[in-house]
Amino acid sequence: MSTLTLAEELLLLVYNDEGTAELSNPALSHGLGGSVLLDLTLAGRVDVADKKVTVTDPAPTGEPLLDDALRRIGEAKKPRSPKHWVNRLGNGLDERVLDRLVDSGILRRERDKVLWVFPRTRYPAPHGVQPPVETDLRQRLAAAVTGDGPVEPRLAALCGLLRAVGLDKKVFRDLPRDRVKERLTRIAEGDWASAATKRAIEEAQAAMMVAISTATTVAATSSS
Repeated sequence: MSTLTLAEELLLLVYNDEGTAELSNPALSHGLGGSVLLDLTLAGRVDVADKKVTVTDPAPTGEPLLDDALRRIGEAKKPRSPKHWVNRLGNGLDERVLDRLVDSGILRRERDKVLWVFPRTRYPAPHGVQPPVETDLRQRLAAAVTGDGPVEPRLAALCGLLRAVGLDKKVFRDLPRDRVKERLTRIAEGDWASAATKRAIEEAQAAMMVAISTATTVAATSSS
């Protein structure tokens, strides 16, 4: 498999060694939608201007997940906000991304029943050990957070993505929390992308946090 998309990297970090997710909806769905926007931004295909997502280059990226999102954004009747696309693009995307990871042999799909009654699907590694691509990804993330030097754009964007959905607490659970928070802030403020790209990425990350917060508030209100 070629370089993973941010959505695929996110799901690798979401699923633990037992094959169960450590992040639930709405955070997971919004995180996946946001990751697609981040990838398209880094690829120079979309931009955020006046709080709206616009297509700046309709040329296909060669990644079906990204090209489908690019087409949907381009075919919209009017420009929409990052929050709109975080919601729309993330809806049901986890199954498509998991299918890709299974088809590529990075994860496997296991179906069983809890207490012989309740169906369950898990996504552990094929050989019971962490996939090499995930090990490499976690090592690069740890190096970015524990180091002081510059961070390449995609990794910096992924750090922001983890922070936006709250997964940083799990990915960096073995590192000092204060150090992680400080370093993630410095990475976000760093000069790792052009001003336009960084602005668009910040808009997408902010949209994820707003969408997650809104959905969580609605859920809490409905259950009370």
